[in-house]
Amino acid sequence: MKHRKKVEWTRLDNAAKIFPPTSNNKDTKVFRFVCELLEPVEPVILQQALDKTIEYFPWYKSVLRKGAFWYFFESSNIRPIVDVESEPVCGRIYYENRRNLLFRVVYHKNRINFEAFHALSDGAGALWFLKTLIYYYLVYRHEDELKDSKPKLDYSASKSQKMDDSFKKYYTGKIHRKREFIDKAYKINGTKRDEYRMLIIEGSMSAKAVLKVAHEHDTSLTVYLTALLMYSIYKGMPEKKKKHPVVLSVPVNMRNFFESESARNFFSTINISYNFSKNSTEFNDIVQSVSDSFKRELEEERIKGHMERLIALEQNALIRIVPLPIKNIILRLSDRRNERGITSSISNVGKIAVPDELKSYIKHFAVYTSARRPQITLCSYGDILTISFSSPLVETDIQKTFFKTLTEKGINVEIVSN
Repeated sequence: MKHRKKVEWTRLDNAAKIFPPTSNNKDTKVFRFVCELLEPVEPVILQQALDKTIEYFPWYKSVLRKGAFWYFFESSNIRPIVDVESEPVCGRIYYENRRNLLFRVVYHKNRINFEAFHALSDGAGALWFLKTLIYYYLVYRHEDELKDSKPKLDYSASKSQKMDDSFKKYYTGKIHRKREFIDKAYKINGTKRDEYRMLIIEGSMSAKAVLKVAHEHDTSLTVYLTALLMYSIYKGMPEKKKKHPVVLSVPVNMRNFFESESARNFFSTINISYNFSKNSTEFNDIVQSVSDSFKRELEEERIKGHMERLIALEQNALIRIVPLPIKNIILRLSDRRNERGITSSISNVGKIAVPDELKSYIKHFAVYTSARRPQITLCSYGDILTISFSSPLVETDIQKTFFKTLTEKGINVEIVSN
């Protein structure tokens, strides 16, 4: 007699709760990691690697369901299947009342693409999944070459550590002052692309060359590129709109502040603001202001306070008993209010490292995300820094200004687009 596998339910973490009610065709809440190899992808071997990887991340076999008061994850026995790329970049994954996995693995020529719905994980957690997938793919693909020098997998967290809800773990219940909101930030307008298809413009360059230019401004790479994005947006602003500040949302990996190896969401955001009608338009002054804002916003107590406020709202007894349809309305309204105060965003995934034995098979990594306005994601691999613009708009003035400024600094930029 066969016994049905026990179904397990898991609550969404604090950051994940906003994504199901606010995802749609215009903004799918999906992000993509790309690993470009130096050889064509073998789909059969990639499927073998995915089958092995999912053993380490059983959490990724969950489907999203609706309860009376909250969304929740339900375990499934659905097998993820590798497929050739055929859908738009960061295309929709989550559909209400559809029982499907919340990630996909597709390939195109030399590229392995991993896409995930943001409720499932953040960039750091998803990167661990991708690196595990790439590890097994290359170990299987080059078994004969690596038999005497097979590398070790560098993510050794236990299944319980990967499943950890770190928001709940580190919540203390302390009261912190309210976060400051900007009522209305400058909004980037333009012509929407057909069928909500995202325009991706990917620029690859030397990380050392960009870091050298950043150091000439006595700042970090992230601060320099944030200031450059602000400047690029400013160059296209209509005069009458310059009264509104340019506000960039910047995700912050909370694992840098708390001990956590969770493969789920564990991030916060900070807002970096600059008003060009009230401040200098000189680039050096923009860099200095952005640098000061990063230092202020990334103070440990400030970051922890933001996390405490968000979880305190979730823990409120009255909010907990509000039916899900009403919660969805509240979350959508809150999301719209938040969007009024944001112009764009920039997310730095950071350095991506792989075992030395596998480096000769990989060209570079990249990361994209669905977008309601032009925004940037970036990562580096070795000396290759890849900066990717995602945009729902036809116009590319911001992207041109951004990359042109880098080339004028003597940085060689290789541009590709979808």
